[in-house]
Amino acid sequence: MGDRALHVAVDGRELLGKPTGVGRYLSEILRVWAAMSDGPRVTVVVPESPAPAVTAIGDSLEWHVTASRSRGTRWEQTRLPRAISAIGPDVFLAPGNTAPLLTRYPMAAIIYDVSFFARPEWFSARDGLRRRVLTKAAARRSKAVVTISEFSRSEIARYLGVDGGRVTIAPPGTPPLRPDDGRARPPLVLYAGSLFNRRHPEDMLAAFRLVRDELPSARLVLVGDNRTRPHIDPLAIAAALGVSDAVEWRAYVDDATLDRLYDEAGAFLFLSDYEGFGITPLEALAHHVPPVVLDLPISREVYGDGAVRVAAEPRAIANAILRLLTDPAERGRVLAAGRDRLAHYQWSTTAATVLDVLRRIAA
Repeated sequence: MGDRALHVAVDGRELLGKPTGVGRYLSEILRVWAAMSDGPRVTVVVPESPAPAVTAIGDSLEWHVTASRSRGTRWEQTRLPRAISAIGPDVFLAPGNTAPLLTRYPMAAIIYDVSFFARPEWFSARDGLRRRVLTKAAARRSKAVVTISEFSRSEIARYLGVDGGRVTIAPPGTPPLRPDDGRARPPLVLYAGSLFNRRHPEDMLAAFRLVRDELPSARLVLVGDNRTRPHIDPLAIAAALGVSDAVEWRAYVDDATLDRLYDEAGAFLFLSDYEGFGITPLEALAHHVPPVVLDLPISREVYGDGAVRVAAEPRAIANAILRLLTDPAERGRVLAAGRDRLAHYQWSTTAATVLDVLRRIAA
């Protein structure tokens, strides 16, 4: 390539609509690359024209629109390879676990977790099979695999048969630590993230019921699309527990509203049995909100002592929440440790790591 900038083509589907974790990971990487004086030339392939807010990620990005109503597997395996051939990049980045299998260009796949292998009962038979087949094929087809934690690297080696030396860890960054005005927080408990069965919505609500017994002014706000299977209705559970007047569920909020909720919260809940990383507790710490998480290897790796780690049992969860809401010393201890953890995760480092992988395989 000489002095010419590396030309990267990227699958940009996750940037459209209401982006979730994959979309945020990709958008932050693209934002850093666009701001680099020696960054890559990037062409983002999308099935439909992106909204202005998406194109504003970086003025230097190029957009290749395939004008398709579909953005699923058929688009990925048929239209996307043709678009890559038309673009002629040096390398292709597949940022969402799966990848087009019929392309001759060197490719790196980002695989965040393999829960569909580890816990297939969380997925429908058809969706689980699709994910397992395509992710395993993408890992084998790619010249490099990127993931977000040591835990996920070990799971990828275990379930996909990919040698750990071929997997690079590029954990996500976190928002910058916000100024702390020192004011007392109201007894608001916040959860943010898609609602899955593995994130224990029933235990969250049962624990909150115990919290309310001792702290009647406490409130619980759940933010996230309901993806439970079998279906769980959090508001129906709250009503059955007698706390519906203190529980609110919002399927989606914009970033500004979520920031306001973080700024109001006194504690954060994230009780997940399986995550590749789990960024929302770190977002809470950036807003000076101490989190409660399950005591798992991934929690110890990512949060260290910057979270209260508990068993998936309502009484233990409730006790942790009460300590954070009522004990300033406990709250201060967790937040101090959390600030140290936040310093480990920078989007500039994430973007540089992924770019190094792409340059290596393009060479």
